Amino acid sequence: MNSSASPNLVELDIDGPLATITLNRAHKRNALSVQLLNDLQLTFDNLPSTVKTAILLGAGEHFSAGLDLSELTESTAVEGMQASAIWYEAFRKIQFGRVPVITVLHGAVVGGGLELASALHIRIAEENAYFALPEGQRGIFLGGSGSVRITKLIGFSRLTEMMLTGRVINADEAHRIGLAHYVVPNGEGLNLAKELALKVAANASLSNYAILNALPLIAEQPMSHGLLTEALMSAITQSDPEAKSRLNAFLDKRASKVAPA
Repeated sequence: MNSSASPNLVELDIDGPLATITLNRAHKRNALSVQLLNDLQLTFDNLPSTVKTAILLGAGEHFSAGLDLSELTESTAVEGMQASAIWYEAFRKIQFGRVPVITVLHGAVVGGGLELASALHIRIAEENAYFALPEGQRGIFLGGSGSVRITKLIGFSRLTEMMLTGRVINADEAHRIGLAHYVVPNGEGLNLAKELALKVAANASLSNYAILNALPLIAEQPMSHGLLTEALMSAITQSDPEAKSRLNAFLDKRASKVAPA
């Protein structure tokens, strides 16, 4: 099945429980315009209930080179704040949505492209991926949630150094500091993404929802609040009929045990 919110900017392909969503602005290195972000949010908002997980890709040679700077040249401070709000809402809908999102990062993962990647749940970097935050050299500041989301991944000290120097980080270093979960040879990211996506899609839907929505809250809460949130989510998920069925299958030796690969 093929459809899209805007065939010029975002492409959507659905295959059973898996949705593949592609940023389709290769001639601009998938620079993130307000219209692209709106279309991306609309695409995620309208995924059918049969979709259990999604893969986000960038068309062409790059995942995303960041913010479309042409949208900044004439903007006022108020318009800049309003533009950030569009980014925040789009990324919130993706990160805290119903569907876990796996991304394949290749080529440029720069500025706003890295901000987008930081809102996704599993990040696979191909060897040619490179990461940078050149906002300081452009005379601007992060405006798409990166100062919050990227800080949570790598800490504010690393983020400070990246922004001050504009240093380019390769895929191996990105993996080492927490920007990527996996590094694979060029051209092999999509295969791993599909493999992982099918595993994620096979999880109980309520468990996936709790992982996406409760874990970030628990990370922000004091321990006493976090433990209560955990207990509530544990009780809710284990009372779900699907969980009871899966637990009985395990107890009846109809489900596999955890074992090393």
